[in-house]
Amino acid sequence: MVVSNTAAALRVSVLDQSPVPDGSTPSQALANSLELAKHADKLGYTRLWYSEHHAMDLLACAAPEILITRAAAETTRIRVGSGGIMLPHYASLKVAEVFRTLHAMFPDRIDLGIGRAPGGGQLESYALRRNRQGPAIDDFPQQLAELRAFLHPELWAQHADARGPHPFSRIRVVPDAPGAPQLWLLGSSMWSSVTAAGEGLPYAFAHFFSGHGTREAISHYQRSFQPSTAPDALQKPYSAIAIGVICAPTQEEADYLYASVRLLQRRIRMDDRRPVATPEDALRELAALPSAPDPIVPFTAGSLDQPETEFPRYVIGTPERVRDKLLSISRELELDELIVNTITHSHAARLRSYTLLAEAMDL
Repeated sequence: MVVSNTAAALRVSVLDQSPVPDGSTPSQALANSLELAKHADKLGYTRLWYSEHHAMDLLACAAPEILITRAAAETTRIRVGSGGIMLPHYASLKVAEVFRTLHAMFPDRIDLGIGRAPGGGQLESYALRRNRQGPAIDDFPQQLAELRAFLHPELWAQHADARGPHPFSRIRVVPDAPGAPQLWLLGSSMWSSVTAAGEGLPYAFAHFFSGHGTREAISHYQRSFQPSTAPDALQKPYSAIAIGVICAPTQEEADYLYASVRLLQRRIRMDDRRPVATPEDALRELAALPSAPDPIVPFTAGSLDQPETEFPRYVIGTPERVRDKLLSISRELELDELIVNTITHSHAARLRSYTLLAEAMDL
């Protein structure tokens, strides 16, 4: 797909992390996510993805598959999926069963985005490990191959050897409804780009998480994409980036709302996972912080205040300004889709931001 100069030629979707506003509750944050799902469905967004994060007061969604079920039941058109399931924490068969169930309930509306990041700190990652005997083993390529074959059993033929068929080929994954969820590979590194291109899968880069290497990852994926006859593969590359956006009627208000995001990025760097602060509190706390972070303090990669990269991780402003910047980035990277992540303390401001963006992008 070649992106034209018009907004209507570009698909736009939503990434919801179920942010918890300060003074609210995780239950309310999840209710807000369901309201956003119905809102995004009516506005014309292409898909709605839920992220997986663990042990964070800041983000309420630790189990995307549960939110997917509720959101898909309360919408009629929009595709719903994971952005993503952190596959190293799980057995591939179980993930296949969960998403085959979702696909059977909501045919042709379910996306299965998978990643290999932990979605939390080192302690949470250890607690989520499938095997704690000995050092952690990175078997993601094997997990990915098994997952694809569990979703599309004809792929087991590729894993036969001199001893005969793969033993897992005898497993019947239920419910065995026609078709399967659409598999995506997600990431924020060249590894994910190389893997998605080699496997012939659609690819989404987490640009809002880390703006470094975005062009390189997307360009490599597009140049190196290998078409495949696998039932879940594509014949041409399909690339997207997840990017932060805050739209408001004026630039001043958008900048004001963005203070909450600026603070949460600084807090996460300090391993502080408190809920989303109000803009007022965020501005006060930011003013009291030292201008340069202490490099000795441990941090979560991608969450610290980063120097400006080629493309901004967050696009902030009036609908027209945001639209023009998003279209410029999309043309520059030859993207097929943008996946928009919006965090504000005010749920009403978040809904309004998605409304203004949908109108500006002519969804």
